Amino acid sequence: MKAYYLSTCSTCKRILGEIQLPESTTLIDIKKNPITVNQLEELYAHTNSYEALFNKRAQLYRKRELNTKKLSENDYKNLLLEHYSFLKRPVFVDQKQIFVGNAKSTIQDLKDYISVQ
Repeated sequence: MKAYYLSTCSTCKRILGEIQLPESTTLIDIKKNPITVNQLEELYAHTNSYEALFNKRAQLYRKRELNTKKLSENDYKNLLLEHYSFLKRPVFVDQKQIFVGNAKSTIQDLKDYISVQ
């Protein structure tokens, strides 16, 4: 499993603290190690949507007035590669499943998934 997170994000830290991740989990701080094209395509393979991976709460999203524009999947992809804050986080992914974001239901689904592995 891989976990994409932001080490300066209190929500990410809280979630990582409450989840019993497998010891083999690779933690990737997206600020120190920006997401690569290959990593993004791996995430996309699970969601079939760059928009599903995109953080519409990012300050840059509003600052650049992207919320007033019609963005294409290619736009979302390029923005995700451009700046770490555009990735909805945290993201947990393995070969079978992906969990994107910090919604309580998403985190509970992740906990349930890990408990049966």
